Amino acid sequence: MRKILTVLAALASLSLTNCGYNAIQSEDEQIKAAWSEVVNQYQRRADLVPNLVNSVKGFAQQEKDVLLGVTNARAKVGSIQATPEVLNDPAAFQKFQAAQGELSSALSRLLVVTENYPQLKSDALFKDLMSQLEGTENRITVARNRYIKSVQDYNVTIRSFPSNLT
Repeated sequence: MRKILTVLAALASLSLTNCGYNAIQSEDEQIKAAWSEVVNQYQRRADLVPNLVNSVKGFAQQEKDVLLGVTNARAKVGSIQATPEVLNDPAAFQKFQAAQGELSSALSRLLVVTENYPQLKSDALFKDLMSQLEGTENRITVARNRYIKSVQDYNVTIRSFPSNLT
C-alpha cells in the first residue's frame, strides 16, 4: 500500500511539473512578439524624422541647432540594435530607452520651434507628417502597453501553481 501511494505521489508530481511548460513557452513568445512591435513602432517614428526635418528646414533655416539635435538623436537611435537580447541586458536596455527619450525630447523641441512659423503649420506636407508622427506616438503607447501586459501575464504564469514547478 505504501509503495502504491509513493508511486502515485511520484506520478502526480511528474504530471504537475509539465503542466505549465507550454503556457510558459507561449507567453515567452508573446513577449518577444510584443517587443518586436514596440521596436517596429519606434523604427517607424525614426523613419519619419528625416522627412519632418526636411519639411521644417525649408521654412526655418535659422533653427539649425534644433534641426541638428533632432538629426543627431535619430542617428543615435539608429546606431542601437534593438534585438530581443536587449531585454536581457539591463545596460543595453537603458541605452535603448535613453536614445528613444532623447529623440522624443528633440522632437518636442522641434514642435515648439514650429509654433513660431504659421506658414509651416499650414503646409500640407508638414501637416501630413505631423499627423503620421502623432499616429506613430499613439502606436508606440499601445505597443508598449501590450508589451507590459505580456510581461505581466508571463510573470503571473511562472509564479502560479503548478507552473512554478516546471
